Parts: sequence; C-alpha cells; structure tokens
Amino acid sequence: MKVYFISGLAADKRVFKHIQLPADCEAVYLDWISPEKDESLPSYALRLAAKINREEPFALVGLSFGGMLATEIAKQYKPTVTILISSVPVSTQLPGYFKVAGKMGLHKIVPISLLKSSAATKRFFTRELAEDKKLLWQIINESDTGLIRWSMNAILNWKNDIIPQPVWHIHGKRDEVLPVRYTHPTHTIPKEGHMLVMTCPDIVNEILANALQGTALQA
Repeated sequence: MKVYFISGLAADKRVFKHIQLPADCEAVYLDWISPEKDESLPSYALRLAAKINREEPFALVGLSFGGMLATEIAKQYKPTVTILISSVPVSTQLPGYFKVAGKMGLHKIVPISLLKSSAATKRFFTRELAEDKKLLWQIINESDTGLIRWSMNAILNWKNDIIPQPVWHIHGKRDEVLPVRYTHPTHTIPKEGHMLVMTCPDIVNEILANALQGTALQA
C-alpha cells in the first residue's frame, strides 16, 4: 500500500528521514506546489492530492500543517487511514492566540525572514540530534518565503469541523507549536515536542506500523 506523506510548514520530506514503514508499504512524498492567489487551504489540499492514485488503497500521513491538508484530502479521497502527527484535525483546536494573530493581521506584517530566524534559533533549545538540528537549519533556510506567507494566512482562515475516519493522531505532550491541551490525540508521547518525528522516531514508527497494519485503535 502506498502511504502519502505531507510535511509541515517551512519543511519538506527530509523531516521524515527517520520514518520506517512496514515492508508492504511504500512511502510517497507530496512535494509542495505553488499556491494560487488567495487560495484556501481546502482548495490547495485537493490540488496537492492530484498526485494520489485513487484506484488503489492508500494511507495519508500529515505532519503539523501537513496534517490539516491531509484532513481536507481525506474528507474527499477516503484513504484507508489518515495519520496526523503534531497537528490538529479541526480548526477549533487551533490555539486561541492563532485566532488573535489572524484578527490583528500579524501574519501579514511580520517579516518571514524574522520567522525563519526565530525557528532556526529555537533549535538550540530543542532535543533533536546535532545532525538533525543542522538539517532543520538547512530546511528552514531553503524554505519558500511566498509559500510560508500563504500557508500562515490559509491556516488562520481555515474552517473545518469534520474529522475523517479512521484517524490516528500522534501528539507530543510538550508540543510548543500546537499544545496538546487544545486537541484530542489518540496517542500522546510524554516529554516530546513538535518535532517528535525526529526526536522519538522509534515510537512514531511503532504507532505507524500498528495503524497501517490495521491494529485496533488504542487511546
């Protein structure tokens, strides 16, 4: 079965470097496409999904912003399972300060260069291995400024109250970007933050294997 991966904001498929799937699964990465002017998150998600082969069973894995896109795709494409990592499935689970920022229009005036710098500096205080920190710095530096600007606006204007089923949702209890207290994951991992795909891949891989092999969902 093909498993389609969508990375997070300002990231790409390299963040999944430690992810290993069961032998009967094939990873396919949905690379970013250029957003259209004033395009909504659901519209972008469905254009991104054009690369998915719907003639055969498939699964979706979305990290952070990619999880929101995966949710919108799953509503229309009906995958075997949707797996969200460090994400939220509905817009009401976004932190309140996201909504405040949106109403104030901060996402339109804050320089993307400043956001990149802040994200890169934050790596000094996170738990990734040295080589992974270096990779994340590179990814952040190479990320597309226009795509980041559009993504921020799309997230803050996203409206969805449907959780596609079946869904598995993996979240770190110390997620600093999308705090776990605002959402309802099926699996929480103690002491882990937003980038748990890099800091505890063994646990994530085990949960992915269970989800993809049809093991009964465990809260």
